[in-house]
Amino acid sequence: MDWLLILVLLSLAACSTLGELEKDGPVETLPPSETMNYLALGDSYTIGEGVEVGERWPMQLAAALRAQGLAMQDPQIIARTGWTTGELTVGIAQAKPQGPFDLVSLLIGVNNQYRGLDVQAYRSEFRSLLLQAIEFAGGRTGRVFVLSIPDWGVTPFAAGRERWQIAAQIDAFNEVNRQEVQSMGAIYIDITEISRKAAQEIDWIAADGLHPSGKMYAAWVELALSLVLQSLNHP
Repeated sequence: MDWLLILVLLSLAACSTLGELEKDGPVETLPPSETMNYLALGDSYTIGEGVEVGERWPMQLAAALRAQGLAMQDPQIIARTGWTTGELTVGIAQAKPQGPFDLVSLLIGVNNQYRGLDVQAYRSEFRSLLLQAIEFAGGRTGRVFVLSIPDWGVTPFAAGRERWQIAAQIDAFNEVNRQEVQSMGAIYIDITEISRKAAQEIDWIAADGLHPSGKMYAAWVELALSLVLQSLNHP
């Protein structure tokens, strides 16, 4: 056989082998890390009235999750100071958040209590909001967590008011949201007792004398972090 012909045949065989390797691809590929998204629903407590953007508790929570190694985006926040459950419902309809979200939080009801609105009406509207939150989480109830309503009755703003009555009413509203959350299997985080420590911790209140400071929000996040991590690590 001609030596030139032999060299051509060997060259063709090598190209064929290389083509098969390229077709199969590399043995192991690492997909790019996926970022998680987070939707926070609420009122003045969620929007962080009286504090800097980075001190809002949803922002602090996202930062804490990143510190734990999770690729968590800053939250999309739908909240406004003064909102009741009904007003949050309208706000959500206007904002049209595009899910599914990896994490959804809900904290609402203090303005229902402050305005003297009916507790049973709150139950109905809160249940509707919770169902929406679960829908935004892609139907994963374990990715939805609700914070209890803090007690503003311990703040300087409540001076001269019946603080015990405010506390009793807050407890009544919280009993409603606790029952609804537990009935649907979402996560409930009781930060109300933490909020009452502001009676002794002056720097836990913002300059307006009513809303939490970044320090109180940090205490909320510390309480919530382990439960939220468990939720995100669940398949």
